[in-house]
Amino acid sequence: MTDKQPLLPVRPTRAPNARFPWHHFTMRFSSTPRGARLARRLTGERLDAWGIPYGSDAHDALLLTVAELSSNAVRHGHVSGRDFRLRLSAEGAAIRIEVTDTRGERLPAPNDSTSPDQEGGRGLLVVAALADRWGWYPCADGPGKTVWAVLNVSPSSMQQDPASRRSHVALENPCM
Repeated sequence: MTDKQPLLPVRPTRAPNARFPWHHFTMRFSSTPRGARLARRLTGERLDAWGIPYGSDAHDALLLTVAELSSNAVRHGHVSGRDFRLRLSAEGAAIRIEVTDTRGERLPAPNDSTSPDQEGGRGLLVVAALADRWGWYPCADGPGKTVWAVLNVSPSSMQQDPASRRSHVALENPCM
């Protein structure tokens, strides 16, 4: 019998520049405008709970990215009777957004040729401008594709304007 203690499992260490601990959120939504709106609203609440406050630059950029990707999943990735999936992952200083739809033959590509008076076609250009990285990959477990974007969150982008917090509370709760 030896007096050596068994080695404990190795626990991964957090990145030295971690701004918030590991968080993860996944949910399926109906492929309708209402589903896209609900995805955006739940993302806003989740980000606030993770410490990215309403009204901050980071919160607004992340919310706009989710809104654009969810809207694209509804408009271009809709298959009748199928949902789209939103996945948010936060680790270290980055938030990863993934939106999966079931339409694999319609691949995402930014539309650089939109005219100034055209109403749509700029969603992926907005995502490309806001995200540090973005792309897509085909689903391995069935039909469809996942469009993803990664945004690095800096401490300065998490500073909240006090006036925007009051306006958000007023919008959410009409009694205030």
